[in-house]
Amino acid sequence: MHTKWSPSGWRAKPAKHIPGDYPDPEALARVEIQLRSYPPLVFAGEARNLKARLAEVAAGKAFLLQGGDCAESFKEFHPDNIRDTFRTLMAMSVVLTFAGSKPVVKLGRIAGQFGKPRSSATETKDGVTLPSYRGDNINGMEFTPESRTPDPERLVKAYSQSAATLNLIRAFANGGYADLHNVHRWMLGFVEGSTQGKRYRELADRITESIQFMEACGITPESVPQMKQVDVYTSHEALLLGYEEAMTRVDSTSGDYYDTSAHFLWIGDRTRQPDGAHVEFARGVKNPIGIKCGPSLDPEELLRLIDILNPANEPGRITLIARFGSDKVEQGLAKLVRPVLREGKAVVWSCDPMHGNTFETATGFKTRPFDRILAEVRAFMNILPAEGAYPGGVHVEMTGQQVTECLGGATAVTEEDLSSRYHTHCDPRLNGAQAIDLAFLIAEHLRGVRVGEAQARAG
Repeated sequence: MHTKWSPSGWRAKPAKHIPGDYPDPEALARVEIQLRSYPPLVFAGEARNLKARLAEVAAGKAFLLQGGDCAESFKEFHPDNIRDTFRTLMAMSVVLTFAGSKPVVKLGRIAGQFGKPRSSATETKDGVTLPSYRGDNINGMEFTPESRTPDPERLVKAYSQSAATLNLIRAFANGGYADLHNVHRWMLGFVEGSTQGKRYRELADRITESIQFMEACGITPESVPQMKQVDVYTSHEALLLGYEEAMTRVDSTSGDYYDTSAHFLWIGDRTRQPDGAHVEFARGVKNPIGIKCGPSLDPEELLRLIDILNPANEPGRITLIARFGSDKVEQGLAKLVRPVLREGKAVVWSCDPMHGNTFETATGFKTRPFDRILAEVRAFMNILPAEGAYPGGVHVEMTGQQVTECLGGATAVTEEDLSSRYHTHCDPRLNGAQAIDLAFLIAEHLRGVRVGEAQARAG
């Protein structure tokens, strides 16, 4: 049995990966009070709409595409970067929608994904030990005592950047920029420039033919507004709970609490303790909630987490984000799927192929090989149906910029290339071409599933 919930109840629980070394706790408290007076970044009705869309994913009627920065930064904040990430997500979604013949729920890791849990609270260089970089909403990357000291004013800046980012995303999504014809042209531009262009040309041509057929039938952006407008939702890890508490409000229509910092929040693999602060906070807000599921997660603990966070077993409330690594997914994923199915839990299964496939090169760059990323996605797409569950989505760290952070893919990034455009503030991201490349490769799998289903029905 759980006690009555309040937005501040998490403070009585053990809290991991929340910095306790703010030099002036009273200044932090003043900033949190200030944030409580700020307008919500998202609205409760939008979060409810997303939950309904995710319920469709849980039922196997839609597919979830979640992607964006590993950690947003103040330095890289620019409308062109937001635009490029938006364009990449849209192009990926068109490919996946056509291949799967199902709507794609578009969920950005954007407009709030600043903080990152770190394996160590400190970092040592040349004999000097300082606090680790925890994300731009906490401290700075520069290895100086001033930069690495947590600063509560960074929370205000993070709020402002999130608000500006959301404003631009909403303009893109509803102002005609996301017109299907535009998105298709972006996708065709990738195909033309890709080393795999011939491989993807057939699918691209079929999408072109479908758009031309719709136009011939009078289905145009002018007659069907849905062709030039899209729903894009935002998400981030609910890590810095003081900020999340400050952004939590009572919805006037339902009387429920919603965290208005994002539509969707997830609990990380390092902070999902059933008796911990992060689970305590998440159980009381009505937003859709994700749980990162890695090799260390015990199946019984997963069931306990689902019961705590979704006692009514509401479809669309819980997304389980598997992040094993290509070498561990075969052994670990099915162990989690079986008890969830056995107990009849209504969940979305999504694949994070990024976090378990990271290594450091001899030159000191953290990177992720595209082949391992693809291998984990393929394994996920095969394991779930074999166990009787639906592989409902993919969760990737990516950017629309042509960075060189992950090895391989359509742009054939090598270890020698990493230093040329390695801009991430934390973990390596797929660049725009690699992200769309991954969408095409997932699309090939989805098309194969559709053909198999059709043959089974005919037989």
